[in-house]
Amino acid sequence: MSGAIRVAVLDYGAANMVSITKALAAVGAEVSVAEDAAGFAGMDAVVVPGVGAAAPAMDHLRERGLVEPLRDWVRAGRPCLGICLGFQLFFDASDEGGAETLGLLAGRSVPLVDAPTLPHIGWNSVNVVRSHPLLDGVADGSYFYFVHSFAPVPSDESIVLARTTHGRPFVSAVAQGSLYGLQFHPEKSSEAGLRVLANFLGLVAASKAGATPKAGVTAPAADSAGVA
Repeated sequence: MSGAIRVAVLDYGAANMVSITKALAAVGAEVSVAEDAAGFAGMDAVVVPGVGAAAPAMDHLRERGLVEPLRDWVRAGRPCLGICLGFQLFFDASDEGGAETLGLLAGRSVPLVDAPTLPHIGWNSVNVVRSHPLLDGVADGSYFYFVHSFAPVPSDESIVLARTTHGRPFVSAVAQGSLYGLQFHPEKSSEAGLRVLANFLGLVAASKAGATPKAGVTAPAADSAGVA
């Protein structure tokens, strides 16, 4: 795969690795699984997936020696995408077990407010509040797949790209520099989800080339065949 974007997916025992690696490969990434710091070597981007609770997830990241390498990666301005729990871990803390998390973004994760059901499981619409290349080609109100009971509340409103309503609205996508976060699961969200992953690869490619991507960036073509 000469010229392919090399993506490391962090395996810290808190995600379905098969679905995310398969979806990234479908949009053209050369994917490897990183179980320790050595897995960052030679990569163009890192993806932090996750399901479950914040405190055990942080314990697993520490046990595998991934906390500081991940912080160093992001603070160096290298592309990183967090999905679901992985997205929540980017913030300072979580009310789920009172966990201190990675502190890469200011804010904390809190329970969904006035939710009609918990956890919030299934398809829901994502309402775009700020144009960004990560959501290029995704129609406002597109449906994505969610599984969660908590969501981050960023201190900086300017990083928010999209919100979703389940009870009260919550933040479902953010971007700050080369750090991106999604509360939904793009790997389980059919064509719209693959488009977001393809856009992420487009952003990584622009970063490698030293370019500043704009809305309308051309993303790699997505092949939805066989993606769960």
